[in-house]
Amino acid sequence: MNIRELDMIKVMKDNKIDDQRMLADRLDISLGAVNKSINELKKDGYITENYELTDQSLGLFKEVKSAIILAAGYGMRMVPINTELPKGLLEVYGEPLIERLIKQLHEADIKDVYVVVGFMKEKYEYLIDEYQVKLIVNSEYATKNNMYSLKSAIKYLDSSYIVPCDLYCKENPFHHSELYPWYMMVNRPSHHSNVRVNRNRELVVSKEGERMVGIAYLDHDASQKVKDRINQMINHEEYDNAFWEEALQDKDKLDIYARVVKDEDYIEINTYEQLRELDENSNQLKTDAIEVIEKVFDASADEIVNIKVLKKGMTNRSFMFECKGQKYIMRIPGEGTDQLINRREEADVYHAISGKGLCDDPVYINPENGYKITKFLEGVRECDPCNDDDLHTCMTLLKKFHDMKLKVNHVFDIFEKIDFYESLWNVPSMYRDYTKTKENVFKLKAYVDQHKHQYVLTHIDAVPDNFLFYKDSEGQEKLQLTDWEYSSMQDNRVDIAMFSIYSLYEKKQIDHLIDIYFNGKQTQEDICIIYCYIAMSGLLWSNWCEYKAQLGVEFGEYSLAQYRYAKDYYKYACALMGEENV
Repeated sequence: MNIRELDMIKVMKDNKIDDQRMLADRLDISLGAVNKSINELKKDGYITENYELTDQSLGLFKEVKSAIILAAGYGMRMVPINTELPKGLLEVYGEPLIERLIKQLHEADIKDVYVVVGFMKEKYEYLIDEYQVKLIVNSEYATKNNMYSLKSAIKYLDSSYIVPCDLYCKENPFHHSELYPWYMMVNRPSHHSNVRVNRNRELVVSKEGERMVGIAYLDHDASQKVKDRINQMINHEEYDNAFWEEALQDKDKLDIYARVVKDEDYIEINTYEQLRELDENSNQLKTDAIEVIEKVFDASADEIVNIKVLKKGMTNRSFMFECKGQKYIMRIPGEGTDQLINRREEADVYHAISGKGLCDDPVYINPENGYKITKFLEGVRECDPCNDDDLHTCMTLLKKFHDMKLKVNHVFDIFEKIDFYESLWNVPSMYRDYTKTKENVFKLKAYVDQHKHQYVLTHIDAVPDNFLFYKDSEGQEKLQLTDWEYSSMQDNRVDIAMFSIYSLYEKKQIDHLIDIYFNGKQTQEDICIIYCYIAMSGLLWSNWCEYKAQLGVEFGEYSLAQYRYAKDYYKYACALMGEENV
C-alpha cells in the first residue's frame, strides 16, 4: 500500500465520503489517480463499494500515546514581547497559544502532554493544575537549540506528537490515532528551510527548501530511531545549535513522510509584527517598550515597523525598529541587570559625555528601568581585536576620552563589586579553589591603592564590541564608543585590562595592546598595575558569570577564561612587583 492510499483511508475515516470527486478535492489529486487507488483498496479488502472502511483498514491505525510541546526557548525574534512573556503564552483572540494547542490535543483524547520549558519556566507552572500537563525543565535552553529540549523529554517519546509552542492552528491537527509517521509541511518556499517535498511526498534535503511547520507524529519505530540518533548527536558540540529535525535525516532524505497542509491554516508567530497581523487586538501588543516608542515619537503602534532582534548581548536585549522613516535601536535590560547596574548613574554618565564626540546622545533614556533609544548607525562594524589598524584607532579614541578627565559622582570599586556579585549567588562558587583565588587577588589591593592614577571617568566596559565603526552621511568611516552602563570614576588603565580580557587575549597580545595605548612609553609600573587589574577584573567577571549562570544565562568559554585570568595574572603581577611586595 502506498502513501496516497493510506491518506485516502485516513480521509474516509474522518469524513463522510460519497464519491471520488470528494476524495480528489480533499487530497488535491486528480480523479484518475483517485480512481486507480480506490480500485486497489477495494480489491485488497480495505474499503467497501460504498466507500466505508473495513476492519482490515481500521486495524492499520495506531493510537497516539502522548504529545511533547517544545516551549523552552527565548523566542528572541519576538522582541519586545519576550522581555515580559515567553512565546508560548502569547494571546491570539484572547487565548494563549499553548493553551489552544493543549485543548486541541485533549479534544483528540490525548491526555499525556509534556511541556518542555526553560526561559521564564515559572510562567508555565499554572498549566499543571489547569490542564494536568507535566513540565520538564531544559536547563540548557540558553546555550543550546531545541534538540536538547526534545532530549529532556526523550523517555516520553513513543508514538508521540512533537509540537512547537508558537503555532496558531485554525483547525485541530491532532487525532486519537495515526496511520504512519509524518512531518507537517507547506508547499511554499522558505529561506529558513533546507527540506522540500518531492512528488512521492518524501522529504528531501534541498537548497531550495519549503516551509517546515514544525508539528510531527512519530510512531514507535520512528520514535526509536530519533531517540538513538539524538543520544548519539548530543555528545558532539557541532549539534549544540541543532534543531531536533536533524535527527530525522538519513543522508539526503528524512525518515518520514510529509503531511502537506495549507499555509493559511497553520500560522507560526515569530515576530511582533506577525502577531499584530494575525490579531491586532492581542493583549501582548501593548508592551512597555512599544508604549515608550509611541510616546517618544508621538506615533501610533502601526507606525512602528520592521522590528528586528539584534544579537543577544551579555547584559541586554536590543532590537531595531523604524518609525516615521527613521531607524532606531532600543535597549531592553536583560535578566538580573537591575541588580548589577544603577540606571541613574548611567544617565549621569550620558550627561557628562554629551556633546564630546564620543558617541551619539541617546534619543531617550529612562533612569528607572534602563530603557534606551538611540539612532541606528548604517554600515556598522565592531572593532576587530586582531587587527592592528583597528587597535590603534580605538586606543587613540580611548586615550582621548581619558585625557578629558571627565567626572561623575560614583566610583567603580572592583574589590567591592567582586564581593557584591558573590553576595548574589544562591550557592557556593562552582570553582573548587575559589577561596584561595579570591584571597590571592585581594592581596593586590595594597599595591593598587599605592600606585593607582588619579581617578577619571573610565568606561569600564571598553571592549571590542563597544567600539563601533560606521559610515557618516558622506560615506567616511567614523568611530564611536557605546554602552556606558558601567562607566564610573576609576584608574583609566582599567579600560586596557577590560579590553584585553574580553578579547580573550594571551599575554603577548596584552603586552602589545599596552604598547599601542602608551605609544611605547609605558613604565614597568603601568604594566604591573594593568596585570593587577586583569587579575581583579577576571575574578570580577567570573563572579558575574556565576551569578548569570544561576539565572540560566551561560557564557561558555568566556566564563572559564575570566577565572583563569584571575589566577594567571596574579602570578604575573607578583613576578613584576616582587613576591615580598604583595
